[in-house]
Amino acid sequence: MLKISVVEDTRRRRLIVEGKLVAPWTVELTTVCEAAKAGLHEGELIVDLRGVTAISPEGERVLLQLINEKVKFQCGVFMKEVLRQLARKSQRSPQGVVKKASDEDSNG
Repeated sequence: MLKISVVEDTRRRRLIVEGKLVAPWTVELTTVCEAAKAGLHEGELIVDLRGVTAISPEGERVLLQLINEKVKFQCGVFMKEVLRQLARKSQRSPQGVVKKASDEDSNG
């Protein structure tokens, strides 16, 4: 099961993802991200993965797609390494993918 919560302020929209990022819930995350980006305009979309407890290959494909779309992520140590490996696959700088938790916690 996957739970996705949306937290907004004037500068950014954060999707808090909790649970297992596996099929069929990967489709739900893709759908929610697309909807969140559609109404965002100049703001920043951040996907908070700190509550993700498991990830399947389908989940990795969704995250790779989001990396390629330049979505920012907030996560713990394990998920940070997963994102770094996916960023290498996409040829994107790993530093540009993961936001520091302190950046978000102090602002939102």
